[in-house]
Amino acid sequence: MATRPVNAEAARKAARQPVRAVRKNLIRAVGGTLGLSGERMSRVDTAWLRMDSPSNLMMIVGIWVLRPGITHEALCDRVQERLLKYPRFGQRVVEDAAGATWVADGDFDIARHVVVEKLPKTPRGREQEALQDRVAELAMRPLARKHPLWQFHLVPHYQGGSALVVRIHHCIADGIALIAVTQSLVDGGAAPPARRARGAARGGLEGAEDWLVGNLIKPFTGLAVRALARAGEQAARSMEMLREPQKGVRDTLDMAKAAYRVTSDLAALALMPDDSATRLKGQPGTAKRVAWCAPIPLAEVKAVGKALNCSVNDVLLSCVAGAIGEYLRARGDGVAGCEIRAMVPVNLRPIEQAYQLGNRFGLAPLLLPIGLDNPVERIYEVRRRMGRMKDSYQPLLAFGLLALAGLLARPAQDAMLNLFSQKTTAVMTNVPGPKDKQKFCGATIEQNMFWVPQSGSVGLGVSILSYGGGVQFGVITDATLCPDPQAIIDEFEPEFARLAVITLMLPWEDG
Repeated sequence: MATRPVNAEAARKAARQPVRAVRKNLIRAVGGTLGLSGERMSRVDTAWLRMDSPSNLMMIVGIWVLRPGITHEALCDRVQERLLKYPRFGQRVVEDAAGATWVADGDFDIARHVVVEKLPKTPRGREQEALQDRVAELAMRPLARKHPLWQFHLVPHYQGGSALVVRIHHCIADGIALIAVTQSLVDGGAAPPARRARGAARGGLEGAEDWLVGNLIKPFTGLAVRALARAGEQAARSMEMLREPQKGVRDTLDMAKAAYRVTSDLAALALMPDDSATRLKGQPGTAKRVAWCAPIPLAEVKAVGKALNCSVNDVLLSCVAGAIGEYLRARGDGVAGCEIRAMVPVNLRPIEQAYQLGNRFGLAPLLLPIGLDNPVERIYEVRRRMGRMKDSYQPLLAFGLLALAGLLARPAQDAMLNLFSQKTTAVMTNVPGPKDKQKFCGATIEQNMFWVPQSGSVGLGVSILSYGGGVQFGVITDATLCPDPQAIIDEFEPEFARLAVITLMLPWEDG
C-alpha cells in the first residue's frame, strides 16, 4: 500500500496542537474558576506586571508642560474621547496561577483616573523643584490594581500654564507604543480606527507568542529544518551541490555564523561581569528623586555628530557618560578606568505597528566609559561599543528571557531577573518624539519628558527624548544612592559644550 509523503509543515502544526490545547484548556479552567472573561496578558507583559517591588515600581512617568493652562474638564473630555478608544485603558488586571487576564472594569470612573494636584506654595522660580518633589512621590505610589493601571495628574497653575503628570504601568505598553498613543491625544491627532484598536487590544498570550516565534525562534528553526532536510536527502543535496557548489557552502556557513552569534550573545548575557563599584550602585531604598534640564538644541547635536562622523545617539550617550563621570569626580570618587553598565531598550516592532500596545522591545547591555575624561576619545569609544551592540542578538534574546520569566512563578522570575539587575547600574532609553511642538486642548506642549522604571536593585534611570527641535534629558534616582540627581543633570550641557568646542578646534580640510 502506497504511503503519502509527509508534509513537514503539517507535521509541525500537528505537533504543536496538543501543547496549544493544553495551554488553552488550562487558561479556560482558571478563568472559569475565577469567573473571568477577558484577554490573557502576554508573557512579556506579565513579567513587567510582576516586577513591582518596594524599591522600584514598573511605571512609566511623564510630564507635559502646557501653556496656557488647561482645565480639568477639558482633560477629562479628551481622555474619554481619545484614550479610551484603546480598550486596554478601560481594563483592569486579574492575576491567577497561570498569569494574568485583562478584564473590563465594570466600576470605571474617569474621576479616579484624572485628578487635580496642588503643589505647595513656593517662591517664584522654585516651581520646578516643587513639581520634581511631587513627581518623585508619585513615582513610588502604586497604582490601584482593582482598576486600570494608569492615572493623569493635572497641576492647574504651573509656570504660567499647567503641568500634566502621567503614570502608566509598563505592562500596558512600552515607550514607543505610548508615543503613538500620545499622538492620538494631541490636537489634530486621530484616535485609532476600530479595527486597529482591536488589534492593539489583542496583545495577549497568543499574539506575543506568535510574534516571538516569528521573530526570534523561526529564523533559527528554519535553518535547522533546512539542515535536516538536506541531511535526509543525500542524493538531492549531492546533485544540487554539483550543479551549484557555492550555494550549499553558503547556507552551511550562514547556519554556522548564526548559531555562533546566538551562542556567543547568550553566553555574554549569562556571564556578564560586574561593572565598576560606584556610589550609584547598591541596595536601593523606598524613595525617589527626579530632575530634568532645559532642552539642548537638536540641530547643534546633529552638527557635532556630523562633524565627528558619529550618530546623534553616540553624541548623547557620550554626554551621559561624561556627566555621570563628572558627578562622581566632584564627590571625590576615583573613576579612572571605570565603566558602568546601562541596560538600553531596543525597539523590536515595525514602526507602522507602533500603535499596538504591549511590550515589544529587548534590552542590550551597554558599558558607559565614565572614566574617559577626553570628550572626543569618549564619543568614539561609545560609537565603537554601540556598533558592536547593533550586530548583536542580545535584544532578541533578552525579549525571549522576559517571555520565559512571565511563565515562571513569581519567586523564580525575581531570582532570574535579579541576576541582571545586580550587574547593572542604570537603565537608559532614547526615544524620538515629534519634530514640531504640538498642542493639547488648545495649549502648546512646551516641554515633554519622561522617566523609565528601574527593576531589582537598579537605582538610576536616564531618559532622553527629542521633541520640538530640542533634546530633553531626565534622570530618576533612588534617594539613598543618589539624593541629588539635579547635580548629574547640570553636567549634561557643560559636557556637550566641551564636546562642541573641541569639535570646532579640530583641524578641518579645505573644501
